[in-house]
Amino acid sequence: MTTRPTNASRRNPSHEGNVIDTLDAGATWRRLLSGSWVGIVIATIILFALSPAIAQGSLGSAPLLSMLPFAAVLAMAAAGQTLVVQQRGLDLSVPGMIALAAALCTCMVQSHGWPAWLAVTVAVVAPALVGLVNGVLVAVARVMPLVVTLGMNAVLLGTVLAISGGSPATAPGGLSRFSVDRTLGIPNTFIIAVVMLAVGGIIAKRSAVGRRLTYIGVSVPTASALGIRVTLYQIVAYGFAGLAYGAAGVLLAGYTRTPGLFIGDSYVLPTVAAVVLGGTAMTGGLASIVASGVGALFLTQLGQLLRSLGWNDAQQLIAQAAVLAAVVLLRQAAPALRGLAQRRRQRALPTAG
Repeated sequence: MTTRPTNASRRNPSHEGNVIDTLDAGATWRRLLSGSWVGIVIATIILFALSPAIAQGSLGSAPLLSMLPFAAVLAMAAAGQTLVVQQRGLDLSVPGMIALAAALCTCMVQSHGWPAWLAVTVAVVAPALVGLVNGVLVAVARVMPLVVTLGMNAVLLGTVLAISGGSPATAPGGLSRFSVDRTLGIPNTFIIAVVMLAVGGIIAKRSAVGRRLTYIGVSVPTASALGIRVTLYQIVAYGFAGLAYGAAGVLLAGYTRTPGLFIGDSYVLPTVAAVVLGGTAMTGGLASIVASGVGALFLTQLGQLLRSLGWNDAQQLIAQAAVLAAVVLLRQAAPALRGLAQRRRQRALPTAG
């Protein structure tokens, strides 16, 4: 039995194709504007493709290899920020965490005679323990995350001054060599970041822990109703965030060799920007550690491109803030755009004849 074409399709043979095109276009724009990872991946590809045309030689081997270690450090710190933002928080202790890790793995070796392996281990673990304290204050004491992390940042910076005596120290030779060296032509710091993000992404998407953290971020009452131990998982999220900051601080100290006492100060805005660019909403819920890493790569390449054009640090921060504001505004406009696309689809659908 054959199906007879409707009056609408007889009047316009291409009508069905137009409807399909409209639906596909609407789906594409929804994914680009609604917090999906697709947008940042496309934006990063476009940025790298346009970089040579904007600044000749900006994608040469030397600029690229000098950019990747800093992108790796930012990606690891952004992974930690992602876990906090997923739980509807914002971590302002990132500078202190990174500075603490850098101070521990340098000053404890040079000034206190610790073995390098012990100093590096403590430098990674100590921020994780501080993160657990943040989590307890937020999840148990119910103090606002902004207040907790801002106060903790001040405590950490004071601790750095006490450990260092006010003078920066040099990283152990082994740590410096590892951070600067390359494996198969790829910076070791970048390899570590890729492995860390891959493992974190798998845990976040495939494990029970990752799914429960997502449930809690979406709705705490619902997660509690499902029997999830909300307080415990929120504390764990802050602890893993501190672990990521510690790893980032150690690698940054090794790469810079003699890190400044406040070397983490420039990482608050970029970590938040990377998280937002990666598609994580500031209201918590769905998050992607890998997408935040791509956002970190985008921001680092953008900064290098602007430096090659002669922009100073202040102008680069303004550019990062402008990118962040533009993304937030687009996300806010997404519901209206979805409504417009839905009305267009309804008008495009054929009427029964």
